[in-house]
Amino acid sequence: MTKPRELRINAFNMMAPSHNWGGLWSHPRDRSVDYNTLDYWVDYARTAERGLLDGIFLADVFGVYDVYGNSPDTALAQAIQLPNAEPTLLVSAMALVTRHLGFGITANLTYEHPYQFARRFSTLDHLSGGRIGWNIVTGYLDSGARGMGLPNNRAHDDRYDAADEFLAAVYKLWEGSWQPGAVRRDRAAGLFTDSSKVHRVRHDAAHFKVDGIHLAEPSPQRTPLLYQAGTSTRGRAFAARHAEAIFLNGQTRPVLARAVREIREAAKDAGRDPYDIRLFAGATVIVAPTRAEAHDLLADYAAHVDQAGQLALLSGWAGIDFSTYNPDDPIRYVESNAIQSMVENFTVRSERPVRIGDLAALSRAGARSPFVVGSPQDVADELIAWADETDVDGFNLFRLVAPESLEAFVDLVVPELQSRGVYKTAYRDGTLREKLFPGRGPLLHTTHPGAGYRDPATLQSSHHARDAAE
Repeated sequence: MTKPRELRINAFNMMAPSHNWGGLWSHPRDRSVDYNTLDYWVDYARTAERGLLDGIFLADVFGVYDVYGNSPDTALAQAIQLPNAEPTLLVSAMALVTRHLGFGITANLTYEHPYQFARRFSTLDHLSGGRIGWNIVTGYLDSGARGMGLPNNRAHDDRYDAADEFLAAVYKLWEGSWQPGAVRRDRAAGLFTDSSKVHRVRHDAAHFKVDGIHLAEPSPQRTPLLYQAGTSTRGRAFAARHAEAIFLNGQTRPVLARAVREIREAAKDAGRDPYDIRLFAGATVIVAPTRAEAHDLLADYAAHVDQAGQLALLSGWAGIDFSTYNPDDPIRYVESNAIQSMVENFTVRSERPVRIGDLAALSRAGARSPFVVGSPQDVADELIAWADETDVDGFNLFRLVAPESLEAFVDLVVPELQSRGVYKTAYRDGTLREKLFPGRGPLLHTTHPGAGYRDPATLQSSHHARDAAE
């Protein structure tokens, strides 16, 4: 008999009062208004580790949601991912109170420089004992570009071209600048570092230039675990080349299954094993001891979702001003410079027209991904069925009412999944990469393109990643 797959679960959150469902910060039991305090996050991390979750996946956005009505007013009034805070700064505190939990941190490379960025993530990987992942994003809000003094964001595909350059630079810094054994810490000889094993990185490309030695010594993973969420045509090619874990959405099983197939095929085309990538689907889960109580909880939560706020969020994601639509209007496909795959899912890939009013409600119709409500048994049935029918490896649990939604999943769903043999009963030892890929070791797998930069000869090549891709 085939052993059932082990489901992987992340808690999906953001350092802001609202995340994926606008308005839930107003629920009387929600603590998300405390998003800018360490106590909130430390308690959240302890709950996640108690439930043996693989990690906390931290979203982030650079800019404000001002597409809806051509104004940020709705986003400001309803705290639609605004205000938000810098997520990297809170991870050390969560790492201190946990031993195994991973941390997937979203960081927008468009407004970073590889030299300083590589040091920051190496530092976090050191301080967490190798539990850091980087969710690679390129940004989609023109407001963020304007805030950085630019007229607008780069064109969609151009952002990924720049991202390939950025990855080449940080691979050189993380993987090749310091050879194994460079750090000696030899008190008797008075030698901390063997300088013959430390190499200067030269990277001279169109968007990013580096000339220097990586400032941090090699961390437990060297390169953090690499997450990505690109499922547009160009995004899939980028993710298939670089990602070790991909976050994706699909509001029906056929839509999600198609996205999974396309990603695995793209990985194969990129010369990688399609199952060298862990795939996580977003999921909204509302669970209670009984099915009736769960549906009562859904009605309770839904009453606090702000419709205009939700449409302001979705307008920013899609690059379409939904304030110009009526509630009964179907969404029309419009090519934009924002998240192309989301618009495709709601239009050309949808089995039925998705109405604007659907998007504004906490409901199955309004979800961009699995929407599961019921008893622990119901939820386990649904998650297993989605995994079996779509070939995803696990789920990112969208934040609802915090922390009670996560606590309910940990206390009710985790034991049910464990009883069915599809969820771990203890953490494995090792880094985040070792936990997601047992038996692989802490470093990038040798088949990953980043591993090619361990040879010092590659550190002087300006366009190594571009040449390999072509």
